[in-house]
Amino acid sequence: MIAGTIKTGLFGIFIGLTLTVTGCGKKKEAVPAPGGRRGGPVAVEVMVIKPDTMLNMIYTTGTLLPNEKVELRNEVSGRITGIYFSEGTEVKEGTLLLKINDQDLQAQLNKNSVQEDLARDEEYRKKQLLEIKAISQEEYDVVANTLKSIQAERQILQAQLAKTQIFAPLSGKIGLRNVSLGSYIPSNTLIATLQQVDPIKIEFSVPEKYTTLVRTGMIIGFSMDYTPDPFTGRVYAVESGVDIATRTVQVRAICPNPKRILVPGTFTRVSVELEKIPDAIKVPSEALVGDIAGSKVFLKKGGKAVSVPVFTGIRTEKDVQVTEGLQPGDSLILTGLLQVNDGVPVAVRGKKSSNENKPNN
Repeated sequence: MIAGTIKTGLFGIFIGLTLTVTGCGKKKEAVPAPGGRRGGPVAVEVMVIKPDTMLNMIYTTGTLLPNEKVELRNEVSGRITGIYFSEGTEVKEGTLLLKINDQDLQAQLNKNSVQEDLARDEEYRKKQLLEIKAISQEEYDVVANTLKSIQAERQILQAQLAKTQIFAPLSGKIGLRNVSLGSYIPSNTLIATLQQVDPIKIEFSVPEKYTTLVRTGMIIGFSMDYTPDPFTGRVYAVESGVDIATRTVQVRAICPNPKRILVPGTFTRVSVELEKIPDAIKVPSEALVGDIAGSKVFLKKGGKAVSVPVFTGIRTEKDVQVTEGLQPGDSLILTGLLQVNDGVPVAVRGKKSSNENKPNN
């Protein structure tokens, strides 16, 4: 019994010594370096900074407008006796478009003509008598004023007759008519719309911060969904004030439209070149790193990453202008920005010039 107990104790001591020796023989596992980097330089892409032309562009939307637009309306009521235009056709300035019945006015004008002849003869006779002192000046003045009154009535009738005819006030394209031949129309009835579409206007708005940069004579680009062709226009007018509701400034440009491709009322996308900076330092927007003090970038100097604070200017869709902080020839780090910090070794795996990326030209 005692011998069995001794054997069991000796076996336990043997097992314990075996486990201790085995545990001491294992190697300690390596602990990753802080920040996830296991050592060695960080592979990055760099861009050599070179001055390049940079365009300050803005993109907005607008609407095409006719150069001139007139609503054709009648000034006098009456029955339509003639329509001399076809819907949707081009008409020239001065063309007779519509006639309203004027028989009653013509009759009044004929009556007035007879009265004027009689009054003129009477005025002539009275004038002869006045010259020989056969009548007084007062008697002559009564006849002369009667003649002037009849002549004034004639001018009124002629003006009313003129209103029974509607002429094209300008050359352009006439739209759909809203009246029919023989119908009676009251005054101020909309007959049709006449639009001058060559040239055509482009109306759009720009944010108020660009007010001083938008000026007459600037060239804009615009396009529509129904045609792949791009078009250009010239700014001819800028609103004198800012719209307080939208904080934008309204601008109008003009463009030739001889083929009538551009249609008034169409939605259009507009691009405006505000200014051209010939020797700008520009960097991709993803190269900027936000900082408490503003923005910074990382440069490769002596095989290491060095942070440099920068001041920025205009921004485009892909690039940012750097006004202070960078010089031509600097090697800007583009990738690996989450792994680099001041003094971290870096290795270049790709290199390009800032001129290789020109989204703004």
